[in-house]
Amino acid sequence: MATSKPRLLVTRPAAQSAHLCTLLESAGYEVLRLPAIEILDPVNLHDLETVSDELDSYDLAVFVSVNAVQKGVEFVLDRREWPENTAIATVGARSAGALLPYGLSTDYVPEHRFNSEALLALDELQDMTGQRVAVFRGNGGREYLRDTLLERGAEVDYIEVYRRSCPVVDTAAMLKLLQPGYLDCVTVTSNETLQNLYNMAGTAGQPLLCELPLVVVSKRQSVLAGQLGFRREPQLAANACDEAIVAAVRRAG
Repeated sequence: MATSKPRLLVTRPAAQSAHLCTLLESAGYEVLRLPAIEILDPVNLHDLETVSDELDSYDLAVFVSVNAVQKGVEFVLDRREWPENTAIATVGARSAGALLPYGLSTDYVPEHRFNSEALLALDELQDMTGQRVAVFRGNGGREYLRDTLLERGAEVDYIEVYRRSCPVVDTAAMLKLLQPGYLDCVTVTSNETLQNLYNMAGTAGQPLLCELPLVVVSKRQSVLAGQLGFRREPQLAANACDEAIVAAVRRAG
């Protein structure tokens, strides 16, 4: 029996989609999960080991994502206690919440927009002269956070605590998923997720994917969607938290 519920595709990593999917299902949507990013351990643990052992010498630790919290904090706490003199900053509210199970809390987090620009706009991070900062993140990514902190006088070390990879999918299954009329909307929470999803669709599926409505969490994702050829302007969520994404899905119709 066919469902009358709008059918959504959620592309978050498998370990991070449960709460969003629950909220969407409670709001009356049918949810399909297709992780468009796979989270792997880093190739080399040397830098992470070194920073963990020397964490007392850092004034601030910045976690750029939930994955950074889960991978980085677990590694550190397996080796030692978190030093009292090392403050914690997170780029978003979800990352701040991910600290709580470890008995930690964030000292600095943006209130509304959840990105590097919003974090760097906080008054406490304007003058970083003489401050030593460890940024826990995945492989690659923008250099904006590091470059800005350096300009403000900080000494900055990037520590790779996980790797992002594009999942391997069955091409025929992707084409079936993307057939006109099957999906009503796709939620995407990072540029890399969107690019991976586009690559996963393959040459035959990409034109079909580009016809679908998107819900995104940043203007950068909207720009990338346009560059990839999506036909409609994406619906922009207020931020990357699950509640904001659900609200944006509702607006998208």
